[in-house]
Amino acid sequence: MGGWFRRLLKRREQSPQVTSADDREAAQLLCELGIAMLEAGQATSDVERTLTTVAAAYRLDPVRLVVLPTVMIVQLRNAQRTIEVDLVRPGAARLDQAAEIDELVAAAARARLEPSAALAQLRAIRTSPPRFGGWLAFVGHILLTVGFGLVLDPVVPAIPAYFLLGAIVGALVMLGRRVPYFDAVLPVVAAFVATVLTVLFLSSWAGEIPLRIIAPALVSFLPGSTLTIGAVELTSNQVIAGSSRLVYGIAQLLLLAFGVVAGAAITGGFPTTTERGAELGWWAPLAGLVLLAVGYVFFLSAPRRSLAWLLLSLLVTYGALSVGTLVLGAELSPFAGALVVIPFSRLIAPFRTAPPPAVTTLASFWLLVPGALGFLGVSAAVTGGTGGVNQVLTTAISVFAIAVGILVSSALTNAASTIRLRRGH
Repeated sequence: MGGWFRRLLKRREQSPQVTSADDREAAQLLCELGIAMLEAGQATSDVERTLTTVAAAYRLDPVRLVVLPTVMIVQLRNAQRTIEVDLVRPGAARLDQAAEIDELVAAAARARLEPSAALAQLRAIRTSPPRFGGWLAFVGHILLTVGFGLVLDPVVPAIPAYFLLGAIVGALVMLGRRVPYFDAVLPVVAAFVATVLTVLFLSSWAGEIPLRIIAPALVSFLPGSTLTIGAVELTSNQVIAGSSRLVYGIAQLLLLAFGVVAGAAITGGFPTTTERGAELGWWAPLAGLVLLAVGYVFFLSAPRRSLAWLLLSLLVTYGALSVGTLVLGAELSPFAGALVVIPFSRLIAPFRTAPPPAVTTLASFWLLVPGALGFLGVSAAVTGGTGGVNQVLTTAISVFAIAVGILVSSALTNAASTIRLRRGH
């Protein structure tokens, strides 16, 4: 029985530890690892803590680190005062890149690779092409849109609208990947096109208010993860990093809201009343989670053999959210979801086919963070809709509830790991 279980687990790296490293290469490795981790959506406090561990593993001189969302500075306190500076590139890392970065960071934290070899591997990861081509990524965006629609608002007539808007916005996203500088205005264009189509044709057909039809199609632009990481950084005393992320996230919401306002102005405004269509049963959110998991694989290039684990992670997160809603209420339910994300991602990580924790954590964030609620609130507020300000406040409370849940679960998980290591010795 024990041998069968061990075969399900990943093998531990047996390569020897590097005993010395060139200061210049080691400084470059720390800097580029930090940039890669920031691109993979990690908080600056986590990046700084991890890089300090890597520096100690390579037995470097005391290191001074400056970690910000857009820049990374590393200084070794050696005789030459070696300094490395690098900038975060636009866009976020894909899930397959996040997985490989996580594995490389784990190896570097044990000094299992020479800095030159680790640098070459890291640069190959950051420039690697996506697992799937444009057509499958396009299909993945449609699946994500319909999946979020089923989770957020499973109205029967709205499903074709989710599909259509997911396809149109997905085509714009694919165009943005090919045309330089178009991605800067892409959120405004996507929100404008989705709003015009929804107000003129889809809203009355689907029997739902326009904003609830539009929100799932804009899921790839919603800055929920950015807002949450910013809240985590603020609660970790990373004032500059946290405030800059929050400002950026709010700016992204305002860009989307601007597109909605422009679309509503062109079409004469939102309809004041709608005849709501019939809702699907209890199984609709579960079907939406399945579509989300498949959409992650295609659109975000999730690692191989990760589909089942992504689905399981989404189910656990959704279950925790549901329990949290019953116990704590809708505003604080994300705290319960965040409380299980970190422990669960680390619990399944040792299994042979499971992706690293960074992958399942990022996927769960897309379900946890109320970016859609924030978009709905801001859009309703600027268009004069009712309840917009209250919805914005609810989103702010939920974002910080997630941040507190992440901090608590991380602290408990790290404490449990430390106790287990001590007992092992």
